[in-house]
Amino acid sequence: MENLIKNIDIINPEEQEACEVVKISKDQNTGKNRKLYIESYGCQMNFSDSEIVTSIMEKEGFDTTSDFNDADVIFLNTCSIREKAEQTVRNRLNHFNKVKKEKPALTVGVLGCMAERLKTKLLEEEKIVDLVAGPDSYRDLPNLVKEVDNGEKAVNTFLSREETYADISPVRLNSNGITAFISIMRGCDNMCSFCVVPFTRGRERSRDPHSIVNEARDLFQQGYREVTLLGQNVDSYKWSSNQDLKGKAQIERAGETNVVNFANLLEMVAKVDPLLRVRFSTSHPKDITDEVLHTMKKYENICKYIHLPVQSGNSRVLELMNRTYDRAWYLNRVEAIRNILGEACGISSDMITGFCTETEDEHQDTLSLMDLVKYDFSYMFFYSERPGTLAAKKYQDDIPLETKKRRLQEIIDRQQAHSLERNQKDLNKVHEVLIEGYSKRSKEHLQGRNTANKVVIFPKGKFKKGDYVNVMVNDCSAATLFGEVVV
Repeated sequence: MENLIKNIDIINPEEQEACEVVKISKDQNTGKNRKLYIESYGCQMNFSDSEIVTSIMEKEGFDTTSDFNDADVIFLNTCSIREKAEQTVRNRLNHFNKVKKEKPALTVGVLGCMAERLKTKLLEEEKIVDLVAGPDSYRDLPNLVKEVDNGEKAVNTFLSREETYADISPVRLNSNGITAFISIMRGCDNMCSFCVVPFTRGRERSRDPHSIVNEARDLFQQGYREVTLLGQNVDSYKWSSNQDLKGKAQIERAGETNVVNFANLLEMVAKVDPLLRVRFSTSHPKDITDEVLHTMKKYENICKYIHLPVQSGNSRVLELMNRTYDRAWYLNRVEAIRNILGEACGISSDMITGFCTETEDEHQDTLSLMDLVKYDFSYMFFYSERPGTLAAKKYQDDIPLETKKRRLQEIIDRQQAHSLERNQKDLNKVHEVLIEGYSKRSKEHLQGRNTANKVVIFPKGKFKKGDYVNVMVNDCSAATLFGEVVV
């Protein structure tokens, strides 16, 4: 559940747009016979997966389109983290009914976590759906589409212990040409009691490091200047050279050991080029190590920002959530980040309020932990029970909705204050910013992010996307920094 861009009920209004992202395939016109339209919901991993799907389907004679009315095949790459996320997809399927009536040959497929969770039940409940494919079944999509072409319904929700799609070059669906995702591992072994991800994405398996480094190098040569290494829990990345002799040779030439952990991988990617920024998401508090933090400190191009979901500030609730750490352990990891990387290192979090049996005092523990950490920003939402999870089987969802919403608003208000306080510390300081494009509000301004993952807006001048610039920050809101380029 960790690296989610969440669909939530109540959130900091300045973060809402970023948390309800739906990505749509771009227009390709290379003369292929059929058109594919993809909508992607949920987490960064889903967006990365859609790029893999596009690559697979492109080789089977499909161009992509940004207009579903022009499509021969529609795929919805789905999220199951909350009931609202699934309802959004069901509403979208209803919207496609009219298109399907006008184009009976149109194929509609549901991919990803919702497909994995509901499987054939989706075909029964949503008559418009022709095809269901889980996250490890994307290589089979051409065959599944052919089954639908032959008048059959098609399903593949097999979960693999080996699939990483390491050999597939993703087609960057909505790329700005500057930043890109690189998936380094798949699945999750953590079994947090509130989370469906272990059931929808399977067991953890890590991708061989030389393929990751090669992808980062290729992206840099294409003009990309930032990569984000993705995993449900990047800190548990582990690859043995015994898995791949070619990989072993690559690693030995790079001077690495036979077992590559996340700190090793981070260093390998950082060495691709000093002008290639490196980010990662997401870290699990039980696994993030001082070795990773020292590697981040060693390389200037590894961004000084860590997404470290806490979920709750109370140890009893954390135990019910099966997070496998307590409040003291979490604060120890925050202290290590501050000691090694400094106060300016950005830290963000995920928080769930109103978990089963949470008391008012335990809610106050979350607020007090926020006061101690002072996150730069957070993704905040109240608990909603997900069928099949450990919490749904073991605990009663007994906190009234009104109480959940009130507690959530208190968390949001506290985070608003902390975000503004943290941003005010950046005033009258120079920040290196990688320009990602125009500001959303004005073509006269550009925007990018600093190392701490904060959005910085400034007059465009003669600068362009992909440039590194130094910006003197002179104003801020709780969500954004504003400034002027300095030479």
